[in-house]
Amino acid sequence: MSSWSRYITEFVSFLKIEKGLSSNSIIAYQNDVDKLAGYCIDKKIQTKDVQYTHLKSFVTELYDLGISARSQARIISGIKQFFSYLILENIIEKDPSVLLEQPKLGRKLPEVLSIEEVDQLIGAINLTAKEGPRNRAILEVLYSCGLRVSELINLKFTDLFYDEGFIRVVGKGNKERLVPLSERVQLEISAYQESMRSKLDIKDGHENYVFLNRRGKKLTRVMVFIIVKDLAAKINLKKSISPHTFRHSFATHLIEGGANLRAIQEMLGHESIITTEIYTHLDQSFLKEAILSYHPRNSTES
Repeated sequence: MSSWSRYITEFVSFLKIEKGLSSNSIIAYQNDVDKLAGYCIDKKIQTKDVQYTHLKSFVTELYDLGISARSQARIISGIKQFFSYLILENIIEKDPSVLLEQPKLGRKLPEVLSIEEVDQLIGAINLTAKEGPRNRAILEVLYSCGLRVSELINLKFTDLFYDEGFIRVVGKGNKERLVPLSERVQLEISAYQESMRSKLDIKDGHENYVFLNRRGKKLTRVMVFIIVKDLAAKINLKKSISPHTFRHSFATHLIEGGANLRAIQEMLGHESIITTEIYTHLDQSFLKEAILSYHPRNSTES
């Protein structure tokens, strides 16, 4: 009898005798843990040797198998109960499932801009105004690179690698990622540098930040929100948008263009691909067109 079988059997007894759960609940928990056991046994991982990275890989495999977010959530819940039991019984010292995140259920994709709406917003910027080139560069970076507003305002010149065509982004948890930097974004940043930024009295400690306000200090999140809101009002946009809308639009347009979901996950800096999965909830007419256009069985050529 393997360690997995023994501990699962004891776990089931615990649920029945001490927790007093119904038969259906016990069966559900057992099935969930059995899935993890099968995965670990295939990889020769003993119960006491399971690490968070193993669990994370297991959850990724559930996604790849097409398991729904709701089913994933139930399986993760069962796994967490199992490791809590092992901790309670002093079988393991550390719970590897503590950091394991549940998928977001029922999460709706916020407003997404069409390509035409993005162009209208950028086109509405008055480039003759002092802040015009800066605001245009801001919107281009938000949309072309998919940055969070916090990542945008903390962007530094030492994070820009023009020759390599990448920017280094420091995201949540100080995790770094590389995002492609288009020539268009480079041109917009350069235009802003040559106009507004070169004329500022830049304050000490703010020299390396890309986007500055009139007083030569790093921009705030609120200021970026105001810029976006004012432009939306200027073109009479009915959608309720924020700087984050450009990030959503960036990801959605990449999906529509056929980009790989894993690549988008990397560019957005998502810890779990489950988070990136929300961008697959696209217009059904687009999905139908994509299938009819690219599936080999829909070709009329012999």
